[in-house]
Amino acid sequence: MAEAIFAAGCFWGVEQAFRDTSGVMETAVGYIGGNSEDPTYEEVCTGQTGHAEAVKVQYDPIEISFEALLNVFWSCHNPTEVDRQGPDVGTQYRSAIFYVDEDQRAAAETSKLALQSTGQLKAAIATQIVSAEHFYMAEDYHQQYFEKRGKRPHLFGPWGQ
Repeated sequence: MAEAIFAAGCFWGVEQAFRDTSGVMETAVGYIGGNSEDPTYEEVCTGQTGHAEAVKVQYDPIEISFEALLNVFWSCHNPTEVDRQGPDVGTQYRSAIFYVDEDQRAAAETSKLALQSTGQLKAAIATQIVSAEHFYMAEDYHQQYFEKRGKRPHLFGPWGQ
């Protein structure tokens, strides 16, 4: 089992995009990249904690590569937006890849450059690529939000599903 952490706006839809991906064994939503310990959703929503809403992905690297997960990440949001996705605005909705090792960092940088060079984006990619620090689990009612409610997410950006 391997782990990857992505932030791409509201974590509900992003989590579902990864849960729908073959080779992903488990997901969890939470908060990462900020300056407070054990933040709550209400605290993160203020934009004062520095945390991003993120999804931790547990995957089987025999079934799916980190590079394939990066493709899911790029396709489920607009990576050119700074601190927003659709109607959600604030640093907690930033686009970021939180790498857990040097191989992930290198793959993320390569993938970002490759996407930017395609010319299909109208602006520069704003996605941050930063080392993963402590991931704080979000409250239970946020976990598998859409599955629990029998709904499908609307993912924003020109590549949304």
